[in-house]
Amino acid sequence: MGILEKIAEIEREISRTQKNKATEYHLGLLKAKLAKYRAQLLEPSKSSGAKGEGFDVMKSGDARVALVGFPSVGKSTFLSLMTSTESEAASYEFTTLTCIPGVIEYKGANIQLLDLPGIIEGAAQGKGRGRQVIAVARTADVVIMMLDATKGDVQRELLEKELESVGIRLNCPKPNIYFKPKKGGGLSYNSTVPLTHCSEKLVQLILHEYKIFNAEVLFREDSTPDEFIDVIVGNRVHMPCLYVYNKVDQISIEEVDRLAHRPNSVVISCGMKLNLDFLLEQLWEYLALICIYTKKRGGKFFLVLKNSNFGGFNPKTVVLNLFDSKYALVWGTSTKYSPQRVGLTHIMEHEDVIQIVKK
Repeated sequence: MGILEKIAEIEREISRTQKNKATEYHLGLLKAKLAKYRAQLLEPSKSSGAKGEGFDVMKSGDARVALVGFPSVGKSTFLSLMTSTESEAASYEFTTLTCIPGVIEYKGANIQLLDLPGIIEGAAQGKGRGRQVIAVARTADVVIMMLDATKGDVQRELLEKELESVGIRLNCPKPNIYFKPKKGGGLSYNSTVPLTHCSEKLVQLILHEYKIFNAEVLFREDSTPDEFIDVIVGNRVHMPCLYVYNKVDQISIEEVDRLAHRPNSVVISCGMKLNLDFLLEQLWEYLALICIYTKKRGGKFFLVLKNSNFGGFNPKTVVLNLFDSKYALVWGTSTKYSPQRVGLTHIMEHEDVIQIVKK
């Protein structure tokens, strides 16, 4: 039995198993096996050929945004509208066959936008060059999931399932679990909060599935078995995702209102150029970028920093650490008066001006 057949069999067993207290250990083990087989499936084979043309795109600019979605949802049209890059758009599926990059210039920052080929169901198993598309999406700072508003919620659910199966976690922080394998001493299990999903026995069974018999585990929040498996595997990517519903000019106003009020969602129409400005504002918020001017003799230099919402740089320390400085003078909204002398703990805000005083 191949890996794909094993994955399908485990998924069928999980769907058949009734979720209750008596089956939580069995479900935990099944999920651990499923995660292990999916990891094996994503490992590149030694006999695999060269990378697909157009997928190996150099990262540039201050942030990277990946456009993912099913074929013919408007990704290429969106890229052409938001950047100076022309991406071929047509009424038939799979118009885009390679990764096409463009640059959005917004608030002084250069944001790299990648138009990826359409994903189809089964992309995580390699269908339709799905692995290459998803591999590029994993390198992004934010994912824009482009959806056809006329299709309801079907596309969103299928895409979330595909990305979830390859270790991309959307709009959720990393689990607050400390995990460290040891050479001996057995399992050291502790928690700082009451646990309702994981017990010591279940944790031990999951670890045994990964051939780990000696480890230190500390739960700092009430995490699920899936989140604990993510920590063990260690290659999960947590990133913000903006769900963009295109073609809203073709649905009723009631449906537009319903989609617009869903969490992390924006409604647009590329054909009629509706609501694109609001989408850019939301994208800027999700990227969590701040622009800072550095003051120097003869002019000002520009610096773009990334906030720490999803594991990026923290602006309160990066400037002074970069220049190995003693302190800094800051002008802007983050200060009580201008200029204000600040240290390493000062939190910079958008469009502040900073003067570095070296040691």
